[in-house]
Amino acid sequence: MITSPQNEKLKLVRKLRERRHRDREGLFVTEGEDLVEAGRAAGVEPTAMLSAAGSGLGGEEVTPELLAEVSALGSGTRVIAIWPQVWSEEIATPCVYLHGVGDPGNVGAIVRTAGALLGGTVVLGSDCADPHGPKAVRASMGAIFTQRLARAGVEATPEPRAALVAHGGTGTEALDGCATICLGAEREGLPAEVLDRCVTRVTIPTRPGAVESLNVAAAAAIAAQRISSRAMREAAEDA
Repeated sequence: MITSPQNEKLKLVRKLRERRHRDREGLFVTEGEDLVEAGRAAGVEPTAMLSAAGSGLGGEEVTPELLAEVSALGSGTRVIAIWPQVWSEEIATPCVYLHGVGDPGNVGAIVRTAGALLGGTVVLGSDCADPHGPKAVRASMGAIFTQRLARAGVEATPEPRAALVAHGGTGTEALDGCATICLGAEREGLPAEVLDRCVTRVTIPTRPGAVESLNVAAAAAIAAQRISSRAMREAAEDA
């Protein structure tokens, strides 16, 4: 049983709270039984697993106080696992390209949506939050283990591309036939260098007098559902 805060695995968990260490080590951390089950269901095994003494969850047992000390959750956890990061060199369609999406909860939610509706690839461009950070991993609800991820600029994504913009775009029907959906930060939106590489700009309509624009994760979900529904209809027609 691990009883010392100087244990090397506990030290590694603490280090992996920071993105620079996650990037350098190529590892990330999950907390909780559900994410351990999700990883294993995807055919991935943790490189290390630490569980609270007496929990019966496997891995190396740790005193509950020490496990709570390294937990990023306010309520603590019964199991912490360390996993290898997996990045794809190939970008498959349908593709979701994120540029400057800095909120990790939004990044994780978009990974979850893509995993549920599209498959393909989520491409992380400039200034995006780390999809392997604690908040993003929790928001992905296990999709971090199954959804293909890549790091690249917009020029590496498949054409044709559609940009989701808050105002002035056409309706979501313009998404039909697009291989890549491009989304930017909620406040700044997409920069000119990304917009110039898109063949169309799409705005999701909202009720008159309602909110000015949608959360980027909500906009991604609506766009993904449009593409998914069309793909399913075409598959049914071909069957």
